[in-house]
Order: sequence, then C-alpha cells, then structure tokens
Amino acid sequence: MRDVRDIIVGGTFKGKAAFDEPMKGHTTLRIGGPADIYAVPDDVISLRGLLLTLNDRGIAVTPVGGGSNLLVADEGIEGAVVSVSRLNRIEVIKDDDSGVRLFVEAGVPLQRLINLSKDRGYKGIEGLAGIPGTIGGAIKGNAGAFGFELSDVIESVVLIDNEGRISLTGREDLNFGYRSSGIPDGTVILSANISLEKETPKDVARRIDAFLQEKLKKQPIAEHSAGCVFKNPDEAPAGRLIDEARCKGMRRGDIEVSSKHANFFINRGNGKASDFLGLMDEVAERVLRLFGIELKPEIMIVGRHNRLC
Repeated sequence: MRDVRDIIVGGTFKGKAAFDEPMKGHTTLRIGGPADIYAVPDDVISLRGLLLTLNDRGIAVTPVGGGSNLLVADEGIEGAVVSVSRLNRIEVIKDDDSGVRLFVEAGVPLQRLINLSKDRGYKGIEGLAGIPGTIGGAIKGNAGAFGFELSDVIESVVLIDNEGRISLTGREDLNFGYRSSGIPDGTVILSANISLEKETPKDVARRIDAFLQEKLKKQPIAEHSAGCVFKNPDEAPAGRLIDEARCKGMRRGDIEVSSKHANFFINRGNGKASDFLGLMDEVAERVLRLFGIELKPEIMIVGRHNRLC
C-alpha cells in the first residue's frame, strides 16, 4: 500500500486522498467502516492516472458519488473508494425550439440538475425531485419516481474502466432496467448527454414542487437513510407489503423501519451495517412468510462482509 500512497501524494494526482477513511462521513446513512484508500480526483486526468495505478497493483475500485443508496459494511471497504464529486460541470450543448441537450458530469448532484430544469423550463425529469445523490449514481441505478426514469432522457454515457479506457456508450447499449443498468461494477461513470424538452418554467416548476411536496408528505427525506431499501416487486409496492406485514417501527440497535414509509430504514444515531442487514433479513422473511413475495435489495451493499447480496 505504501507504493500507492507515494504515487497519489507525490505524483501527478490532483485532488485529495485519505487512507483508512471512515465511510460513515461519506454516506447518507452515516454508516460504514474505513476504506483502505479514499480518493477524490480533481479532474479526469487525475482520475485516469489513479485508476491505472490501482489496476497495476491489483487494487479493487469502488466508485461513489453522493453516498446515497449505499450501505457500507462495518468492517469497511477493501481497496480504493473513488469519488467523482469534483467532476461537477453542466454545459448546454444545444438549446432551441426542438429541445435542449445537456452535458452533465457524474458528480453533479441530481437536485442541482432538477433546479436548473425548474429555472429554465426543461421538461422530462420532474418526478426525480427530492432524490438524493449524484447523476452518476442515478444513472447506475436508473433512478426513478412518479413514472419518470433517468434512462428516459439519457442519450449517451461516457465511461472509464479500470485500465483507463474511455468509451462513449449509447442508451440502447446500457441495458437499463428497473432501478438497474448494465454498467459493470467498478466502471466509473464520467458524464452523460441528456435530452430534455422545453416548456414554460412556471409549468415545470409547478410539477416539480408538486412531486416534491408529495415526497415530503410520504417519505422521511430529512432522516438519515439510504432511500428505498427494497425494489418494488411486480405484485405490489415494497413499502405497502412491509407496512401490511406490520414492520413499521421494528428496530435493531439504532436502525428502525420508518413509521412514515416502511421501505425506508432510518439510522437513529449510531447505527451499524450489521443491524441494517439483520433488519433487512427480518423484514424480508416476514413479507415472504405472509405474502409469498421475495423482496430484493435496491440499495447497494459493499465492503468486507460474509453476506452474498
């Protein structure tokens, strides 16, 4: 590990890097043990050089954005966590009567893009209001709500693999599905081209505000959570199944099933990943026993643990 440290600190890398960095400070759940390496490159050149260095030494890479939808094991993460949070440019490529095309880097907070669309009257992503995290994470998990999915407006995505190869991939080759994409784990999303329609800012703002108010009423947005824990099965929304199984308020340690929305688990203080996983198992087992429906995780579970997810 010393060689990697020397190269990051003394080489051409621009950005910040920490070693044995607690991940609880970098996730919306406020949970997670230390990452061997936590690096935040300032630019694509530094990112590419870092990925090449790590690949040469056989060190695994876990890309992150805003740390939402992410559960990190109490034992931490082996290898390197690479944050794209400083890749945060938005540029207007085209803006005419037919619509708008945007270049958006992966570290841009999704809500910054929502606010831009609200101010300028860009239509197509209103239902994503209130979803935390960055564009990169939203692309990876095909974020969606109220009938909107990010994949609906993606034209193409720029990716970089662990050997430093940069590629432009069109939407048709990204294999988007429900809360999923075909982007391999460990591949870093650099940016996306996004196409939106145009409407009056007043009409777009009205819909965004309505969706956001609906979420504020029904979801514990102000609490420390990772968003929805389970994917919605075909039979019924996961939150309804968990609620009908009388799981609201169930608790392990400082992890609690939200009384506001049952598909959100809240960290009430010093929550542990082991308690979160145990509560997931307990809730899923109860839903399976009562309704015969298997719940599958929507959150990404990473780090040193023995559980296969």
